[in-house]
Formats: sequence, C-alpha cells, structure tokens
Amino acid sequence: MNTTLRTLRRACLTLALCGLALTARSQQADEQDKALTPDEKTYILSKFWSEVKYNFVYFNQIGEARWDSLYRAYLPKVQQTPDNRAFYNEMRRFCALLKDGHTNIMWNNYPCITTFFDQLQWYISDIEGKAIVTSINELNRKRIPIGTEIVKVNGLPTQTYLEQHVLPLFSSSTDYARRDMAVSRMLQGLRGESYDVELLTPDKKTLKLHLTHEIQEPVYSDPLYPKEDEWKRLELKWYPGNVAYVALNTFSNPAIVDDFVKIFPTLQQRAKKLIIDLRYNGGGSTEIGSSILKYLTPDTLLTGSKWCTRDYAASYAAWGEYMTPEDTVSDSWSQRCYLTARGEYYVGHDIYTVSIPPSHPRLVVPTVVLTEHGTASAAEDFLILADGQKHFTKIGRPSNGSTGQPIVIDLGHGFSARICTKKDTYADGRLFVGCGVQPDIVVEPTVKDLIKGRDGQLEAALKFLKKQK
Repeated sequence: MNTTLRTLRRACLTLALCGLALTARSQQADEQDKALTPDEKTYILSKFWSEVKYNFVYFNQIGEARWDSLYRAYLPKVQQTPDNRAFYNEMRRFCALLKDGHTNIMWNNYPCITTFFDQLQWYISDIEGKAIVTSINELNRKRIPIGTEIVKVNGLPTQTYLEQHVLPLFSSSTDYARRDMAVSRMLQGLRGESYDVELLTPDKKTLKLHLTHEIQEPVYSDPLYPKEDEWKRLELKWYPGNVAYVALNTFSNPAIVDDFVKIFPTLQQRAKKLIIDLRYNGGGSTEIGSSILKYLTPDTLLTGSKWCTRDYAASYAAWGEYMTPEDTVSDSWSQRCYLTARGEYYVGHDIYTVSIPPSHPRLVVPTVVLTEHGTASAAEDFLILADGQKHFTKIGRPSNGSTGQPIVIDLGHGFSARICTKKDTYADGRLFVGCGVQPDIVVEPTVKDLIKGRDGQLEAALKFLKKQK
C-alpha cells in the first residue's frame, strides 16, 4: 500500500475505531444511559465552565467576560436539547470555542459508527480541500474508485455541510487539523442513521447513494483496498545510494528506543543519508523521542520547549483585586497579586534540555524529517529539540500544532473533559501551538498522487537528498 494513503488512513484510523468498538458494546440500562434531566445538563456544563476558568492555560485568549457570556448563552441550549446525543454535541460546540487540541469533551456511551454502512466501508480524507475517498472495501472499488470526491451531503455542497454541521464540533489548535478531523468523520452517526451523498468519480461520473450506518455482512468481512501494511513501531527501508528510511510511528512505547538501538549499528555502517518519518507519530513521551534523537546530532546539549502553567492562590487574588498596573511597578509581590486576580499568573518557564555525553554513538549525515498534520505532541517536541540541526531538513506539511498536559475532569453521567494546563513554546518564545512546526519544504498530498499510488513527500525527500553531499 502506498505511503501517502497509509498516512491519510492512519490519520483517521483512531477516529474510525470508535465505530467498531463502541457499537459492539452490549445493551446496557445503567445510569449513564438514562436521559439527562435539565438540572443534570446544567451541572455538567457548569462544572466544565468552572474548571476551564482555573485550569485552562490559554484562558487569557478567550477572557473571563467572553467565557461567562458564552456560558450564559449555552445554558438554555443545553437544557433544551432533546436527548443525550444532542447535549453531547452542544457541549462539544461549547468546548471547541476554546480552540485547543488538548481540550475536549468525552462521552463514554457514544455508540458512533464512522466508516461502516449497509453498502460499503470507506475512509475519507481532506486532500486539496476536498472530501476524497482514500480507501474502500473490495466489493465497491470499481464502482467507487480511490480518488472519488464527495460533492454533496444531504443536498448541501460538502463545504456548506461541513461548516454548518461538522466543523463546529471539533476542538483543535489549528484550522487544518480541525478540518482533517471533520472530513474524516463527516458521515459519522448512530446505527440506522442515513445520509444521502453525491459523488464525483475521477472520470467525472456522478453517483448518488443513500447510505445507512450498519455493521453487517458482506461488508464487515470484506477487506479494504488498497491493503494496508502491518503497523510497526519502527520501520527500516533502504533506497538507492545507501539512503536509510526510518519510520518512527510512536513515542508512546519505550520499546521503540530498543528497536532503534538494534538497527543503529547497521545505520552507522551503511547509511550515507537518512530519512526520519514522523508523519504517523501522534506523540507519547518526549523522553522517548529525545532518547532516539541523541544518536542523530553532533551536539552535547539539545534545547527543547519552554513551558509554563497558571497558578492560582486565593489570598493573592484577594490582595490583587483592587490593584492597578501602577501598583506593580518594580514590585514582584504586587505583580503576583495583580496577575493572580486576573487569572494571568504563570509559573514554570523552565526549558527542557537533554545532555548527551561526548562519547555517545552518533550518525550525523544529511537527514530529512518528514512531517504531517498527524505529527503531534511528543513528536512535535522531537522537532523542537532538533531545531537548528544544520544537517536536518523538514519536508511535508506543518505539524499538528497542539501539545500540553491535559487534566482529566469527571463531569458525571459518563461525561468527562480534558483541559490543557501547560503552555509550550520554543525556548526563544516562538510559537508552534496554534500554527504547527513549519516544514522547510512544503509538499502537499494530491489526489493525482493518491490515484497513482505515489508518495509525493517521500519522493521529494529522496530527490532533495540526492543533491546533498
């Protein structure tokens, strides 16, 4: 299976799994399945609103006055929702206004289906601003070829449908990550729900389908086309000219460090140039990533991100309530009081560093790092640590643009929330949350490449390295 398609499918694989995992649950009649009362809905909204005020590290970007105003506006909305699912979606809309990828609402009992329908199973991705079919079950591959565009949903142009019904539900730090999620889940729904879609195939044929969410044969057992390669934590390939390709697909499992250490002697002996693929890496532990990066730098000290978090102490807020900016001049105690009263006192400001012994084994050769919208969290920390490495060149698309340390809040009745508590920047203060780590060379996926089975980003990396000495 081509690497471009694998990138797109894996970007939404986790999103799609809920359709299989959650719909497989047994019928339950426990407390969490009962219809919420207006009072219970009010409590959940109020709990989230309150926790955000004190925990959300980017609260200054929305401000107390606007957050309170939004809360008052959403009170009647959530109280009047006809069922738990509608309530969940209103909570998602409320949360999405914070515009943070590490802050979101979760509902344990949402039995969503994403990719399965009565007629087919498919995956959809945003390519060139269009909703494109990137894989489909074998029985439908000729009728609906890879590269087919969804042009209408329920009578609306796809872009209009996304803007009105899907995009407002998704919490994200960047617009492009929000759109990726929205397109991949634009037809998500409950078992039995239907969608009318209009398709435009690559050869310009129009198809109209009435699709109903269902998990049944023969679709359920029918394999997807193109066939996906087996997922691996680390993957090593060789290209002409002794170019080593190493995919680091996760930093969640420390075993990937052992995987890398095992192949490193071979890399040292043979590799003249190197490609590190982080496109599928959604993060994990910063320390795991840095443990690998140690082998790929000439430096003895790597500088990572600078972080801070909000600090609230009630007495300081009370003392600072009536202070003015003039009161804080050359007075650190008054500054703390004044800022605490306004929810803007931060602590931390530490810079993450990694020390490397001079004797540590290394491979320093021309290196390309492939990045994508799915390169997130600890994988972005890897990029920050590698910033300034003269032999590194980033190729692909901007990274996800979201990291931090979320606190998980139990909202009751099967609902919970993550709230980002930690702000990260480059050590010099440059931002990457909200904009992503930018590639040195931008290479966008195209529908044409998808249809031909080409990986344009990998090809660009090989072409670039061919010119390097």
